[in-house]
Amino acid sequence: MAKILLAEDDRDICLLLKSKLAGLYDISTVSNGQQALAYIEENAVDMLISDVMMPIMDGFTLVKTLRQDGYDFPIIMLTAKETIRDKTIGFTSGVDDYITKPVNLDELVLRIAALMRRAKIQSSRVIKIGETSINETTLLVQKDSITVELANKEFALLFKLLSYPNQVFTTGQLFDEIWGLDSDSNEDTVKTHISRLRKKLSDFKDDFEIQTVRGLGYRGILHHEKK
Repeated sequence: MAKILLAEDDRDICLLLKSKLAGLYDISTVSNGQQALAYIEENAVDMLISDVMMPIMDGFTLVKTLRQDGYDFPIIMLTAKETIRDKTIGFTSGVDDYITKPVNLDELVLRIAALMRRAKIQSSRVIKIGETSINETTLLVQKDSITVELANKEFALLFKLLSYPNQVFTTGQLFDEIWGLDSDSNEDTVKTHISRLRKKLSDFKDDFEIQTVRGLGYRGILHHEKK
């Protein structure tokens, strides 16, 4: 399920949008631009929906900062400002689309879907890379006549890395997200699972691989574009 971060300081609007999008997307919320930056530094997101007028850091500054830092995921701006000048500022800073308040929820859903398609972000839980199919429902990795069934944690680790190709995840980030803070294991289990995945998936190395980034963590490398 594609992940959307909603940056909005109006609690009622936040709850309304989250309720509408729940079930379609994985929604996380923050109340200002500074919190959004901190969240994005620690978590992968597929899209940002941001209000303009927020405390501490406004939406325009948030978007400009993200684009300067190299983040290229789609961004929708929510705003009560409808002037051409304001929209020009937004688009110049790197906004992909605008929705004016009060928000038409059905229109928002359509615009999100359109941007996701353009960005080739899949909301389904199947990744296809070259001839390889990676299915979260069955926990199977398949290519031609080769089928490998993975354990839950192995699959979650693989799916995470391949959902965000070339993005480096630290061992701590992967452990916290997949095993959780209450786990009795430690971060060494990530290294163990990576080793197992490489052995089990050696027949798929023409389509993808898990690369160790020395001193940082791991990233998924695709040798073909995702379909």
